[in-house]
Amino acid sequence: MPLATAVPQVTAPNAASAMRSPGDVDNRATYISFGLAYVFGHGSAALSKGTGPLLDLPSWLPMTLLGAGLAAGTVVATRAALRAQRGATGPDLLSGKLLGASWLIAFAALFLTITGLASAVEMPDLQDMLWPTGSGLIVGLLYVSEGAARRNVLHYGLGVWLALTSTAALFLGTPGLYWVLAIAGGGAYAVATVLERRRLAVR
Repeated sequence: MPLATAVPQVTAPNAASAMRSPGDVDNRATYISFGLAYVFGHGSAALSKGTGPLLDLPSWLPMTLLGAGLAAGTVVATRAALRAQRGATGPDLLSGKLLGASWLIAFAALFLTITGLASAVEMPDLQDMLWPTGSGLIVGLLYVSEGAARRNVLHYGLGVWLALTSTAALFLGTPGLYWVLAIAGGGAYAVATVLERRRLAVR
């Protein structure tokens, strides 16, 4: 009898430590996709826009590269979040659904804000500055919310960095803001990818 009761006491803590808590998300694939979108999308815009562009690229190419990377990252993030919610119940499940819906709401509001503002002041070129920086602000604030809800300090910190650098980039105009987004944003995603692997390893 003593031996039989000792076995669960030894094995149970190891089994518990191997299980990931409900709602915990592996963000590495999302960070890589978004990071590449920032580097190639904003990077190509930095090289091809402004009064003295370094490269003569089609005007549609930077937005296409950025959109493709962000779309891929969104799909990966959605799938990762759905997998994480399989073990969640009650408040955790509701929290995950509300966070997912907040992405659609936030970007719908951003679209209305930018298009309405550009129309009101009759400056269509304003959208070229507000879309990349506004998107960075929205993504950053959503990361802050997700990080707080999931108690993920790395995700929270990345969101703070993206929100602040994206809005500060507005002071530089074009093409300076694209350089900030490509280097500061893409670099932050690269660092977060490495740190995310360490975070998951110690859980």
